[in-house]
Amino acid sequence: MNHISWQERYKDKLSSPRDALKCIKRGHRVFIGSACAEPQLLVEELGRIGAHLSDTEIIHTLTLGAAPYTEPRFIDNFRHSAFFIGPNVRQAVSEGQADYIPAFLSEVPAIFRSGRIPIDVALIQVSPPDEYGFCSYGISVDIVKSATESARIVVAEVNPQMPRTLGDSFIHIDDIDILVESDRPILEVHPVIPDKAIASQIAENVAQLIEDGDTFQMGIGRLPYAIIPFLKGKKDLGVHTEMFDDGIMDLIKSGTVTGKKKTIHPGKVIASFCMGSRRLYDFVNNNPIFEFHPSDYTSNPFIISQNDNMVAVNAALEVDLTGQVCADSLGHVFYSGIGVHCEFIRGAACSKRGKPIIVLPSTTSDGLRSRIVPHLSEGAGVVTTRGDVHYVVTEYGIANLHGRNIRHRAMDLIQIAHPKFREELLAAAKEYHYVYPDQVLPPQAARYPRELEMRETFKDNLLIFFRPVKPTDERMLQEFFYSLSDKSVYHRYFTAKKTMLHSEAQWLVNLDYKKHMAIAGIRKDENGNERIIAVGRYILNHFTNMAEVDFGINDQYQNKGIGSFLLKYLIQIAKEQGISGFTAEVLATNPSMLCVFHRSDRIVESILDSGTYSILLRF
Repeated sequence: MNHISWQERYKDKLSSPRDALKCIKRGHRVFIGSACAEPQLLVEELGRIGAHLSDTEIIHTLTLGAAPYTEPRFIDNFRHSAFFIGPNVRQAVSEGQADYIPAFLSEVPAIFRSGRIPIDVALIQVSPPDEYGFCSYGISVDIVKSATESARIVVAEVNPQMPRTLGDSFIHIDDIDILVESDRPILEVHPVIPDKAIASQIAENVAQLIEDGDTFQMGIGRLPYAIIPFLKGKKDLGVHTEMFDDGIMDLIKSGTVTGKKKTIHPGKVIASFCMGSRRLYDFVNNNPIFEFHPSDYTSNPFIISQNDNMVAVNAALEVDLTGQVCADSLGHVFYSGIGVHCEFIRGAACSKRGKPIIVLPSTTSDGLRSRIVPHLSEGAGVVTTRGDVHYVVTEYGIANLHGRNIRHRAMDLIQIAHPKFREELLAAAKEYHYVYPDQVLPPQAARYPRELEMRETFKDNLLIFFRPVKPTDERMLQEFFYSLSDKSVYHRYFTAKKTMLHSEAQWLVNLDYKKHMAIAGIRKDENGNERIIAVGRYILNHFTNMAEVDFGINDQYQNKGIGSFLLKYLIQIAKEQGISGFTAEVLATNPSMLCVFHRSDRIVESILDSGTYSILLRF
């Protein structure tokens, strides 16, 4: 046989769709190629011959084309089993007419190879063979490669419109039993984001966590898709992901994604499949920046974790107050699948300086239910455990739960829930004894003013991040107090104050940001942990329309201009709120703070009485 060219062997294997599927017998298990690479001709023909089959099991992950095998008329002919539930089979699964197999996607290839799920026939779609007789699996390698290698019979739809992708993505025509030629357009996906305002706010929050040089993964879903435009302007990002869409192409073309800083596969986009437009498929065709690998490589947490600064972004359906994440079901109803969610969350968590991120809108699409919940819905599955969760992001902010106790977790999550559900969530947290019995929340109308966040450089190139104090800063504010010297405490409180208890601290962090404002100066340590090094605060007196202002600065950072900056910034904020001026009490033994007021560009009145200056500063 060796003397026969592969071209001749190719011709010998050609068949019509009807004849090709004659290899499927009653009781067979049939695998169908994934996502947009679904072999459309073969699937349509499968629907036509379905009445002649019985007890035929269909296996696949997400598919996006027609799914005739789930139609009620074929209830005795086909039984569908999905590793991931897409829109085309969701109803069948929810009605018990099809099955869901919960499994980590990286483990599915081993399941096939072990024979635990034997494959009789694999229906796939490939590119035309190259000069050596190798076809590419194209835009879906994922579990298709292992299913094909494990199948007794391989039927391939050969389509010149299928891109030739590079990587571990090839099959020789000698390993294909039957060939069916096709020239149909590859399926395309154009995600529609229902509430762009909410999605944009979530995306903006996530973008704050992604830094220059990071390697990132975006899971399947509308929210991860919405994040891509907010990454433009970042530098030297890398990609190691299960799937990608058109957004990655745009980031590569803009120079945002270069992969130069990647720890493994530098300069390469590592993926398992892609879904998008024809424009994307043309871009990946024979493009050496892309390497497509099977799921047991791309989604292996050990491989993922070898990327330093790995950021994984995955969507969720619910998160409870302890940090448990449900991502595959709505109560008892299976909605999607485990997929690669756990694997990338765990891989990013094990990465050096990695960031696993869970994203979800604060409410259901109708706004009637909170997605931050006291406890997961009955029947809901835990996809990410409370021990694995790190960052949770909604349109209302970012909660960093890693290493935090249940009390802190509950409060952090309540603060990123929709405001109309926060009191209800707090009541539940008190009932479960997650938080203090006297715990309070900011006024419901309070909106965190992100626009007031800024960075400023001081003496000795000292860079400090300034932002309004958040309710979740309670512990950090207490730590700031305990970091002050006795002298600084005395200058700030006029007494040898020794404690900053919860009962006091919670009132200093639950602000309305109008009558009560506090700006914190934040520094990060070498591990990225934040600590407060300075706080400037004002509280309005309603009767005089004047606000009392005070400052606290860690001893290590005094005499660097931070107090003067905070005063100037608080004046700017207070003026915008219509406040007439500031008052302050300063001990005569605190000349540094007196200088802060007198060096301002405002007229300052000061009166000394019993060793204390009363300061009046009008705007």
